[in-house]
Amino acid sequence: MRFMRRRNLRLFAVAALLPFMTANVSPQQGKAAPAAVAAENDVTPLLTQMVRDFLRAVPDGRREIFDAFFADDVIYTRSAGVTVNKAEILRNIDVRAVNEPNAAYEADEFTVHSYGDMAVVNFRLVQHNELVQHNELVQHNEKAGKPETNYFRNTGTFLKRNGKWQVVAWQATKVPENGGRQ
Repeated sequence: MRFMRRRNLRLFAVAALLPFMTANVSPQQGKAAPAAVAAENDVTPLLTQMVRDFLRAVPDGRREIFDAFFADDVIYTRSAGVTVNKAEILRNIDVRAVNEPNAAYEADEFTVHSYGDMAVVNFRLVQHNELVQHNELVQHNEKAGKPETNYFRNTGTFLKRNGKWQVVAWQATKVPENGGRQ
């Protein structure tokens, strides 16, 4: 009989506490998910436009554009697998202008995941380029003078510091000519 009373008392205690336990968990989860979605929706247009503006300005080769976009501690992994820092990015601005004088960039297929003061942005970068016959190597290239389009998948990690969004990590991967299909 004592066993039954203890067992009933335990069941009663669990049954009495159960609504409070689920009440404490569900509302927090329910509020966190919409808040995360709202935060994501707020930052998505901003970061998407930042990327588009940056890509539009890349052909100009203005150092201040690159300096504002990339954080001082950025880790950038190029499509060739080489990792560079901000100083190397800034040093290579002129090299890009010489090697790709007619390049233009655009982006589409954006996905943005926001985590408060951090966000991950993935998109497809489209590079339009026309090889110019400015040196002997290009003059003998059958593609010289013809438009060329290359595709890359890029993922950037943005961090908001002192009210300013900047890229702290970047990964660029060239999409194979078959579009990545096997």
